Amino acid sequence: MKTQKGLTVVFQPEGRKAVVPHGVTILEAARKAGVVITTRCGGKAGCLMCKVKVEGQEAAAVRPAGEAERRKLGSLLHNGVRLACQTAVWEDVTVIIPEDPLKAAVRRKLEAARNGEEEELW
Repeated sequence: MKTQKGLTVVFQPEGRKAVVPHGVTILEAARKAGVVITTRCGGKAGCLMCKVKVEGQEAAAVRPAGEAERRKLGSLLHNGVRLACQTAVWEDVTVIIPEDPLKAAVRRKLEAARNGEEEELW
């Protein structure tokens, strides 16, 4: 929803929102919304840690991938994967933050233990 103050970026699965000016990167919008997106390269498309998903029609709400992002992501771009540090917001958009791989592994182990699928947690 375009407001007088800017564009709305919604981060899923948490549902947090940020209102930002046109042209702000998803990484900057995430910081404003209090959403943690890990990065090590300082926004230079070097570490590939800030991958997010912008799917379907939402893809038109962000700037097309530049050369650095296309080179780094390759075929992942076709699946809606973008680098938060390189992707500028042009319209209201919903961004999906993938689950951290370590957290996902811990969650799966805990679920398996709860369901009695494993005798030991580790």
